[in-house]
Amino acid sequence: MKSKNDGWIAAIIVVGLLVIDQIIKIWVKTNMALYDTITITSWFKIYFIENNGMAYGMTFIPKVALSLFRIAAVAAIGYYLAKLIKGEHRRGYVVCLAMIMAGAAGNIFDSLFYGLCFDASTPMHVSQWVPFGTGYAPALHGRVVDMFYFPLIVTTWPEWMPWVGGDAFIFFSPVFNFADACISVGVVVLILFFRKELENINSVVTGKKKASTAENETTEVTQQS
Repeated sequence: MKSKNDGWIAAIIVVGLLVIDQIIKIWVKTNMALYDTITITSWFKIYFIENNGMAYGMTFIPKVALSLFRIAAVAAIGYYLAKLIKGEHRRGYVVCLAMIMAGAAGNIFDSLFYGLCFDASTPMHVSQWVPFGTGYAPALHGRVVDMFYFPLIVTTWPEWMPWVGGDAFIFFSPVFNFADACISVGVVVLILFFRKELENINSVVTGKKKASTAENETTEVTQQS
């Protein structure tokens, strides 16, 4: 399918999800002290933490490198989307890519601006807006705000288990944000339903269609003759 409207749909999705993500984060940051918890149910809590790392609090990449990587990833996805929309495509594929782009952009926004326009959140202090450039960190060093916590199962490991017996066990323990969720959902749906499109990414970027198996076999027979 080829539709000019899909460009606008992608843009609306990116902007809409980015706005929702920032509204949630700014509300949490300006209304909750660090590590404050709001219990919605026993298995769903709003738990305010900040992290310097990747989605779900991972921290194995330096902060500046991670921020630059995110910016490059958003630029690459945007370029690919622009090329994709000009040709034949499925709308669902565009929607998934837009979700991933919005999620990556949401966490970039935190890293880029939050350190410049907020003072630091602490367990005893709720962060406030400050004059731009006078916040707790320089550009690209801002901390990402996380808040969604789903401790679906809270128990302990059986005593008979080696090494972990008697220790607390929580499933699902990561704390994440709306942007992380957009990325995760987009990636999972791509893997489940759009494998063909993922295999043809290079052909979209280069503008060269991937030859079918039948065409390849015909070419081989011709060359052998």
